[in-house]
Amino acid sequence: MRSMSEPVSIETPDGTMPGHLWRPASGSGPGILLLQEIFGVSRYVERRGQDLADLGYVVLAPEIFWRLGVSRVDEGPDALTTAFGLLQRIDWRAAVADGVRALDSLQQRAEVTTGAGIVGFCFGGGLGFDVAAQRSPDVLVSYYGSALPELLGITDADPHVGALGAGAVSAPSLHHFGMADQFLTRPVVESVRDALQPLDQVTFVSYEGADHAFDNPDFHLYDEAASRLAWARTTDWLADHLPA
Repeated sequence: MRSMSEPVSIETPDGTMPGHLWRPASGSGPGILLLQEIFGVSRYVERRGQDLADLGYVVLAPEIFWRLGVSRVDEGPDALTTAFGLLQRIDWRAAVADGVRALDSLQQRAEVTTGAGIVGFCFGGGLGFDVAAQRSPDVLVSYYGSALPELLGITDADPHVGALGAGAVSAPSLHHFGMADQFLTRPVVESVRDALQPLDQVTFVSYEGADHAFDNPDFHLYDEAASRLAWARTTDWLADHLPA
């Protein structure tokens, strides 16, 4: 799929953050803030940006690693090691502030006519939860949010992250998790489920046998069946909660 994005600039108090913007064929619609995985605004994230634009959304993907001088991690055998290295260097609070600034920028665009939500993957799934706690987007879709155990107070929080609690996000939210996630582990995912699922605004879905990053076809943990099902659920859920 060819990505039809255009470069945009997002002003922050500390400088200009690069971003990628996709417009739907209609030229306008609801907004989606698309938050990257640990590999940055990768080809996979770009494809998902185009997918969302094809559904009728105005999509903005900020380069959250811009403060580290990185747009995306080059694919190859060292990609995961490089990405984890970047994750260790990221300033979480600055990343949240950048996400908030990007959401504000998106909501202010003339093309965004009927609300705005957040879709995040992996690193971006947790970041999206924190951004949604600071602002009031119309919806949040989080794929295997890696920081959620800390944000929910399930595991010890990095002092720079801090625990928010399950009720910190009032927006309707959809959470996808694989039950064979080797990074979060099944007991942790079950604890995330137990914290979120009782809330009226939360839809929690899980995928037996699916690992972390199961939606990314460029990563070795990709699970085609789980990816297709999760995306179908995402598009149906967005159509109900933030129709384009």
